[in-house]
Amino acid sequence: MPPLIAFIGWHNSGKTTLSRQVVTHLREKGYTVAVIKSTKESGIAFDRPGSDTFRYKEAGAEGVALVAPDQLIVQRKPLTLDLPELADLLFPEADIVVAEGFKHAEVLKIEVRRDAQAPLLRDQVSGVIAVAADLPLAGDHCYGLDQSREIADLIENRLLGSQPRS
Repeated sequence: MPPLIAFIGWHNSGKTTLSRQVVTHLREKGYTVAVIKSTKESGIAFDRPGSDTFRYKEAGAEGVALVAPDQLIVQRKPLTLDLPELADLLFPEADIVVAEGFKHAEVLKIEVRRDAQAPLLRDQVSGVIAVAADLPLAGDHCYGLDQSREIADLIENRLLGSQPRS
């Protein structure tokens, strides 16, 4: 099962921007990185009307997978797996899986915040090992939003050791 780290935060806190930068740094270090993103939106279309995959869904298929030379796309109803099980099922070959969202998952987390008025999630959920913010914070493992390399180093040291598995 690959190690897992989730970037959590309130809406528009910078989770995607920071986690994307961290993914880039981990890739530069030689790690195989996969990402699972959570969203509250539903009805997101991954295929266009009239396409073969769309027609299969129209026909009532519970799930549709498209295998192409450069990608695999799977559309199905959500699985009732916890985040670590889902990461292992989808990306067993990854050195690490970076998740965005999943505040209440039982995994290690990095809180990303911009709004000084919003409550600190580290005080509300378990597993928060660091906070990245563009405002002053007290405590261990507090980073600026511009310290993505340092956050990647923290993840490497805490979850991966010093040598890539790939």
